Amino acid sequence: MDATSPVGALLLCRTVPDAVRPVAQLLREPLLLAPAGPGWSVLVPEGEPWQGGRRARAGEGERAEPVDRVLGGWATALAVGSTWPVLALWWDADRAGYTLASGFRRPVGYVWLADGTPAGEDEAMRTFAERLGLDPVLDVQSLEALTRPDPDADARARLRGLVAVLTRTGLALPAGLGAGEDWESAERIEWPGWRDAVRVDLGAVESSRLGPWVRGPRARALAGLQLAAGLPLALWGAARRSGGWAFAGALLMAHGALGLAYDRVREGRPGGE
Repeated sequence: MDATSPVGALLLCRTVPDAVRPVAQLLREPLLLAPAGPGWSVLVPEGEPWQGGRRARAGEGERAEPVDRVLGGWATALAVGSTWPVLALWWDADRAGYTLASGFRRPVGYVWLADGTPAGEDEAMRTFAERLGLDPVLDVQSLEALTRPDPDADARARLRGLVAVLTRTGLALPAGLGAGEDWESAERIEWPGWRDAVRVDLGAVESSRLGPWVRGPRARALAGLQLAAGLPLALWGAARRSGGWAFAGALLMAHGALGLAYDRVREGRPGGE
């Protein structure tokens, strides 16, 4: 969270990089992936999609989509296809904040104005702590302190305070991350194409304890739920001119369609091979 960078963002995933990689590839965005402490990974956008290519029409003109909408859409898209939560941290010249996505549950978020003035609901912090399995007393007290006025803490100081609480769970951001420097532990996430991405992702999941959710009745039920949830989300994002949420809905529908197709193909082969 570099104080010299006017706009920035990162995604924290509560799992190891090997689990994040195949899901992150489906975003089809230039990202850097690195471990961020035991049981944590971090994704950092290489470009600035909220300032450049992703634009939404506003009346007769155009405007760049805000960083919080883009990152919120990405976090939701990553979380709905996973068993681990995704935390998006973002900041710009006027505000800073976070969005926590976890499965199909409604994302929770909080915002601070540039001078550090809280502009969110206190309940969001308690929900945040519960979904990440934080200490209901000590950690919640630290989080609630971030919702109170503090003339000495600006918005980015508030984000650093949030990260400090998460370090108690093992989070350790790579050295140089905040300053925008290269870090040796990072790898670039590249799009391998739909065929390879689906084969690697589903193959790894099928051989894990989540296999029943990839093939069989549970898989079909989950795929149907993804299709049912993805369509209204995509329409809502389009109506709000939010490319991030529209993309999350489209990705949900893609997950559902691929899940149904995969199950049908595998069930149609002798022995499921």
